[in-house]
Amino acid sequence: MTDASAPISPEDILALDAPGADRLLGRLEASVPTWPPLARLSTQGFREAIVFGDSHGDWHSVREVEHRFESGGVARMLIGLGDYVDRVPGDCPHGSVANALHLLALSAKYPDRVLLIQGNHEAARRIRAFPHDVPQEVEELWGPDRSRYDRLMGLLERGPLAVVLPNGVYCAHAGFPLVSSSDQWAHAFDSLAEEGLLQLLWAECDVSRNRRGAGVPWGGRDLERFFRSNSLRIFLRGHDPDITGQPLFEGRCMTLQTTRVYQRFGGVIVARVPLGHPLESLRDVVIEHLSSEGQTYPVFD
Repeated sequence: MTDASAPISPEDILALDAPGADRLLGRLEASVPTWPPLARLSTQGFREAIVFGDSHGDWHSVREVEHRFESGGVARMLIGLGDYVDRVPGDCPHGSVANALHLLALSAKYPDRVLLIQGNHEAARRIRAFPHDVPQEVEELWGPDRSRYDRLMGLLERGPLAVVLPNGVYCAHAGFPLVSSSDQWAHAFDSLAEEGLLQLLWAECDVSRNRRGAGVPWGGRDLERFFRSNSLRIFLRGHDPDITGQPLFEGRCMTLQTTRVYQRFGGVIVARVPLGHPLESLRDVVIEHLSSEGQTYPVFD
């Protein structure tokens, strides 16, 4: 590989020696963009966005996401909802490192088109996540040099915490600020303390059976208040695998998982989001199952 924008496969990443890994990290540090905590995107010139959920080191599934993003000569955006590391499938050894660096190289290649939103596992240096196998993976690959772990996590921390599309779509890993007015929303991302981070990265939807004890679970009334205050209509998120693929709150919210680790709940899915017009509900969004999943799981009605 001659520059940071050149393609690099997960297999190529895993074959790097320590000096090669340092060179790759250096190239990515010079080219991966740093996004504000709230990224308000201009989508002019793009036909659609491919939005994928928690991939957790499953680079076999991410490859198929990448193919959808780059195929057909269509101008697309690619938005990841976080959790690119940890909980790795058995056939993706050192998958956290390979998946994260592969996606970061894609971000370097398409700096205005690829956004890797942070999940709770990308923010593990600020708020502890469990499991967190990235330090061990880095050491097993390239030796006990803590700086490589810190450099990798620093690159993942360049991603935004949330994305707003001009057609009314809000994307974040888990939740949203619990504010009741557009004025409060305008400043909610200015200086996020731990409580704000927990709400964005850890808060469960109250329909989910998960209760991790971090962040305040939110429900339909909270979401409706948030939408009204900010002229939003759809929330795409990850985090809670047990509600994968279920259109919730009158078709206004869906959880995406793009890892075979959680395929038993609702498959390995991505969303195709049209960008040329305002959207009203998930009926305007196409949900697709990837061929990497072991069987077909219908999207709930």
